[in-house]
Amino acid sequence: MPTTSREKESGDRSPHSKAAGRRSDRYAMRRQKLASRLRQENVPALLVSNVTNVAYLTGFTGDSSWLLVGHGQPILISDTRYETQIAEECPGLEAVIRTNVQTLEEMLAAVAARLKLHQIGIEADSLTVAQLGSLEKKCELVDFLPTSSLVEDLRQIKDAHEIAEIREAVRLAERGFGVLTASLLAGATEREVAHDLEHTVRRLGGSGLSFPPIVAVGPRAALPHARPGTGPVGGAEFVLVDWGAESPGGYKSDLTRVVVTGKIRPKLERLYRLVFTAQQRGIEAVRPGALCKQVDAAARCVIEDAGHGQHFGHGLGHGIGLNIHEAPRLKPDADTELRPGMVVTIEPGVYLPGWGGIRIEDDVLVTRDGCEVLTSLPKELEELVVAI
Repeated sequence: MPTTSREKESGDRSPHSKAAGRRSDRYAMRRQKLASRLRQENVPALLVSNVTNVAYLTGFTGDSSWLLVGHGQPILISDTRYETQIAEECPGLEAVIRTNVQTLEEMLAAVAARLKLHQIGIEADSLTVAQLGSLEKKCELVDFLPTSSLVEDLRQIKDAHEIAEIREAVRLAERGFGVLTASLLAGATEREVAHDLEHTVRRLGGSGLSFPPIVAVGPRAALPHARPGTGPVGGAEFVLVDWGAESPGGYKSDLTRVVVTGKIRPKLERLYRLVFTAQQRGIEAVRPGALCKQVDAAARCVIEDAGHGQHFGHGLGHGIGLNIHEAPRLKPDADTELRPGMVVTIEPGVYLPGWGGIRIEDDVLVTRDGCEVLTSLPKELEELVVAI
């Protein structure tokens, strides 16, 4: 039989206890918002299987666990490896713990039978076909209702805690970049620079980088998602660096800068000024009520008017948070309306095969009356020259 664990309330009013209480309240509020959305969508309960969504709703940092929300008391279905961790990270949350011979699907069937649930929503964007088949086999009396982006929609609007975490992720990324530019050597390879950057961010207190960084010299910068290779960073007049840091709380930042390692030649200056102007126009368009496609267009038209529309093949930006790419998306067909609390990247680029690419990226918070650029690294081309 499964066991149920709950964190008992105590009279401890220590600072640690108060902090844990605030943390617990934060996640409870998120679950309440989700439950309200489920009522609007006429979904009796939702099985949250996406590991990031489970973490967002509970604070649980493990994996291989599902959360059932909407029927009343939320229930986390996990296993014996995490019983103590759940008690520490998720005080007050009911947890049903399975043994090593029980599956998640079997445990959900037992919980559904106990709660007399006959309809459960599933996260169709993350649950696999095999998992759904297993669920239907184990839960014969339950109809599973496909849903999409119910939790992801909530995650678009960051609360004060999340914004503070993203600010810390930006700070870590910028400090790491400062160390990188101060110690850059002409003979260092793209791969060595990438490894050094990650080591520096971890040494500064970050959990690591948000994603494998892009360090691309000269012509290789024409690849928007170039993987660091063995070429030296002093092998051309500039190097594009796209990186971000992960805060201790798991939130991401995402930045891109062009570092000039040689002489500023006219073509580099001309294209950089173009992308810089496009980014400024994009940032100026960020405000509550603006559609994502309108912000994209504000930057894209600058590049198109200069005859480089075909050289800007990706969207202007994306949301950041627990994931490095999340909603909303800023692209030509995106009708999402920006709202206060959203944090998005603004990253126009121009990529010329055989020559290289220019991209400038900052993280921007949508505020009540406009926006705030969270990143503060220099962007003027003359300030990005590094002597190596």
